Amino acid sequence: MNKFNSKDFLILVVDDLNQNLQVIGDILENEGYETTFATSGEQAITRVQTAEPDLVILDLMMPEINGLEVCRILKQELKLHEIIVVFLTASNEKKYLIKAFEMGAVDYITKPFHAAELLARVKNHLELKQTRDELNKVLEQQKHLIEKLEKLATTDPLTGILNRRHFFNIANKEIDRYHRYNCNFSLLMLDIDHFKHINDSYGHSLGDEVLKSMTQTVLKSLRKADSFGRFGGEEFAILLPETDLETATEVAERIRKTIAKLTISTVDKLVKITVSIGVTTCKMKDESLEILLQRADKALYQAKKLGRDRVVTHPDTDD
Repeated sequence: MNKFNSKDFLILVVDDLNQNLQVIGDILENEGYETTFATSGEQAITRVQTAEPDLVILDLMMPEINGLEVCRILKQELKLHEIIVVFLTASNEKKYLIKAFEMGAVDYITKPFHAAELLARVKNHLELKQTRDELNKVLEQQKHLIEKLEKLATTDPLTGILNRRHFFNIANKEIDRYHRYNCNFSLLMLDIDHFKHINDSYGHSLGDEVLKSMTQTVLKSLRKADSFGRFGGEEFAILLPETDLETATEVAERIRKTIAKLTISTVDKLVKITVSIGVTTCKMKDESLEILLQRADKALYQAKKLGRDRVVTHPDTDD
């Protein structure tokens, strides 16, 4: 925890009597606090919104808008809900004090007061605020770190899509869902044609550009429910939930045509990209993801054998 420093905090003092503002202001400023002032409830609300103080010392009884109403208004605003309000009051009536706490105040100081008491209460609440703020900062950092680690564990670092392991996890759950609820889905295997030639001829940096450009192009053709993963190198897989074979083939053909329009610029020429795609759909007899992958891979192999830049459906897909 950082050492407490009164200079780091701004305190708003609200009282309709200038004499009270002067006395409290001197006490706080002599201790090193930054101060700002308001002489009415309406002015206090505006000052809180513009100055964003760390703590408000608020006179309970003021004309027009009293301290209780000011506190209620402040606490209604989401961004001001956590602001520290300490009431200053000459009244010892319990009904007012209870109401003050119900409105969201954390403490009260009774007039007349001792400077030491005021400073002790203010410091106590600001130290708690500092601790809470630092804890929230640590928790936020941990949250971002966890999100980063989860992303590293589930995504391909180059393309940003699912890695092989996470794709398998999702696909296996989809198979379980199919057998339990008969929710059909289809699987596409996609391979960039002549990718080794691109790497050998133009270098791996251009090869990486091809992978990233192709990935972004495919994503534009998919739904949020679809899963797109990189298996390694130039090989990818796409899972299409609630999709029959005919629709999956149409999706694959649309992807193929869109990618065929892609070109990557080099120093002296444009490199065109094409893909081959194998398509299959899940059947009741399929007990594992490996069976589907084998069928889709056979269809992909056939697409390459027939000349690449085409979509082939596995012939054993229909029962």
